[in-house]
Amino acid sequence: MNVCTDQLAMMLADPGQLLSVSAFATDPRMSSMPEEAAAYRVNHGRAEEIYTMRPDLVIAGAFSNRQSVDMLRRLGVEVVVVEPAYGLDDVPDRIREVGRALGQGDRAGRMARAFEERLARLRSGRDDGLRAALYYANGYTSGGKTLAGQILQAAGFRNVAEEVGLSNGGTMPLEVLAMTAPDAIITGRPHAGAARAEAILDHPVVRALRAESADMVVPDTDWVCGTPHALDAVAALREARLALAAR
Repeated sequence: MNVCTDQLAMMLADPGQLLSVSAFATDPRMSSMPEEAAAYRVNHGRAEEIYTMRPDLVIAGAFSNRQSVDMLRRLGVEVVVVEPAYGLDDVPDRIREVGRALGQGDRAGRMARAFEERLARLRSGRDDGLRAALYYANGYTSGGKTLAGQILQAAGFRNVAEEVGLSNGGTMPLEVLAMTAPDAIITGRPHAGAARAEAILDHPVVRALRAESADMVVPDTDWVCGTPHALDAVAALREARLALAAR
């Protein structure tokens, strides 16, 4: 009943072992595995709908509906609550945790080791000093103590959020963004329809900075969850950084 644990479960479960995933897992704006998720029954995190499926186990996230989790436990359903991955180094532990819950410890161990090895390879390389800003709706940015910020750093960029004291993320005013003069601005794909929160990304200041620097629009889905897909985001960003450095 959580988009991140859904994806780990889909990667680790035996055929027929996984019964249902959350509706978010089928949403291509939020999930890296919407096509795979379409093969499963969908739930909306409500205790009554999940209970009628008669599951032996429910895997929830720390921010899943607490009332649903408590009610399922009172009804005698085993619920495992998995904390989110706050950084890349947390991901192997989350993989192993979901693997243990599913009785797939060996498979999870192999996946976790493969993640660690690939991350080490992606992190290797020289520091070319290129600086980047993650910039989202409402002027939000992510620092080095976030998963997105660590994806940026693993790709070899220096994060300007660190320079302005936003290690945990937060709102970066346009004036501050302009003064940092990053080599690259990285934003997510805009959602369909008009949203005032995203209007800042079309501000003349942001447009000017994009024209003067590398402007990168990346899918949000690989950045949201602590799964092996996060390394796809690192790899894509690393290639973009190498291309920028070669200019």
